[in-house]
Amino acid sequence: MSTTLLLARHGQTLWHAENRYAGVSDIGLTDEGRAQAARLGEWAGQQAALGVGIDAVWTSTVPRAIATAEPACRALDLVPKREHDLRECDFGVMEGRTLAEFETVDPTAVAAFRADPVLNPFPAAEDPRLAATRGTAALHRIASSHEGGRVLVVAHNTLLRLVLCDLLSIPLSDYRRVFPSLRNAAVTELRVAGGQAAILSLNVPCS
Repeated sequence: MSTTLLLARHGQTLWHAENRYAGVSDIGLTDEGRAQAARLGEWAGQQAALGVGIDAVWTSTVPRAIATAEPACRALDLVPKREHDLRECDFGVMEGRTLAEFETVDPTAVAAFRADPVLNPFPAAEDPRLAATRGTAALHRIASSHEGGRVLVVAHNTLLRLVLCDLLSIPLSDYRRVFPSLRNAAVTELRVAGGQAAILSLNVPCS
């Protein structure tokens, strides 16, 4: 029996509006980010009204993901469940910086990252392979806990892109090329069954 996972990136934050890496930093939503979360909540309520309801909501333990899920939880009358393994990657020295800013400090590190972001992560950053492993395991646990159901999962851009590659047998080093970005509060639909995953839609806006 398959489980449908509805993956959503959290709403916009000030750092993301400026294209800064937030990672594990606690950066709150902007007004636009809160509006995006509200639209995700409206979409969740519409799903229930259409008879294709959502059985559970899971979020990472990072506050911006929790805040993004709150309107959907209210619309669905559900208590969110939190999973620490869905947290964003730790970007080390890049936390709070843009790629352009760091390039002026260490152009060699940025060039290596652009060539292969998995083999050459930023200094002091989490190993992307380990992030993919924990994120993929978390989604499999969630799918097993809600077998046959539909689950909204609110997490993070880089973590979800790595996990999508892992689930779909795409080389992790290609995550930035294959999935350039997941839009804030847009929904990507996965079907998970028997340890296998299929992508049904990508980056569908909730407006």
